[in-house]
Amino acid sequence: MESIFHEKQEGSLCAQHCLNNLLQGEYFTPVDLSSIAHQLDEEERMRMAEGGMGSEEYRTFLQVWEGSGGFSLFLLFSTL
Repeated sequence: MESIFHEKQEGSLCAQHCLNNLLQGEYFTPVDLSSIAHQLDEEERMRMAEGGMGSEEYRTFLQVWEGSGGFSLFLLFSTL
């Protein structure tokens, strides 16, 4: 290995930097991770709605889901 890739921490993009440093290259951008997160959120929302959109679990899910803004560990490991 000629050199070690290191993406310096910028803002709150820990997941992006972690993945890129682990994979030793510029593989993910915030846009990439946002797109993956959106897809996973939509899939989860559909699964949660299967139990009924009026259920307590679904309403709780929507309250927790709205506006968190960060990339979760679930997203981080889903990309690998």
